[in-house]
Amino acid sequence: MSDDTTTMKTINQDTLGGPDVLREVEAPRPKPGIGQIVVAVHAAGLNPTDYKHRSMGLFLGEPPFVLGWDVSGVVEAVGLGVALFKPGDEVLGMLPYPYGAGSHAEYVAGPARAFVPKPAELGHVEAGALPLVGLTAWQALVDIADVRPGQRVLVQAAAGGVGHVAVQIAKARGAYVIGTASAAKHDFVRGLGADEVIDYRTADVVAETGDIDVVLDTLGGQDRLRALEVLKPGGILVSLLPGDFADTAARAAELGVRATEMLVEHDQAGMRAILDLVGSGKLKVHVSGTYPLAEAAKAHAEGDTGRVQGKLVLTVR
Repeated sequence: MSDDTTTMKTINQDTLGGPDVLREVEAPRPKPGIGQIVVAVHAAGLNPTDYKHRSMGLFLGEPPFVLGWDVSGVVEAVGLGVALFKPGDEVLGMLPYPYGAGSHAEYVAGPARAFVPKPAELGHVEAGALPLVGLTAWQALVDIADVRPGQRVLVQAAAGGVGHVAVQIAKARGAYVIGTASAAKHDFVRGLGADEVIDYRTADVVAETGDIDVVLDTLGGQDRLRALEVLKPGGILVSLLPGDFADTAARAAELGVRATEMLVEHDQAGMRAILDLVGSGKLKVHVSGTYPLAEAAKAHAEGDTGRVQGKLVLTVR
């Protein structure tokens, strides 16, 4: 923790590249703008989008920048017009994606309505792991696909961050859930409630499934095109990897199915719905590892392996 009340530690990068480009640096503490709160960060989740932005820039373009969209912490200050929170309140949320990044720091500012009260029974580490993956899965399966009881849902990469939450949300909606994962992760995915688990490394997912109502696509490319073939007429594929979608849209039209792409949005109502599932015991975020803020590069190196089960979290306080 920085002792200076005007500065803070952040994980910054001045160039694109591997985990070694990340540096802990001193930066001015943010002040809340109109409608904003400043949060003293206790924990901040890592997501594949962090690794991609670090190495490729994606939506943020060229550095310098501070990454991180997940945050759990304590309100430090509130801006003009904020009536929902006061200093000392425990909150969690997702900063506006993509341009609101910055939670991999000791303090962060964001719109008040990007946050919700943190339930007392949910620790900061779990709370900091939940927002982006929870909102992504909720928006894909509930807002877009409108998963209903008895429907068949295929979740790709079901042991990953979004995938492991998506399995639980689909089950909570009454769906029959099929997940794909490597053999070593099958027990984990079944423990989430999946009805079937397929080893994507040794099995042909298309040949082994069918009559699917909803596909959650986390892979893209040829895997996305092939996944369209498992959908029943009128079924929908929701892709979390927007861009280069013309081939997918054309193939979906040929097959009489639907396909759409999405990016996650901060959403207070969605976050409250997710916390309702947590409170009722129907949803639990799995944290496979934690790293202190200063070791963010080590966390990114683990994330780069693509083998993380659930989530990694940076602990700040």
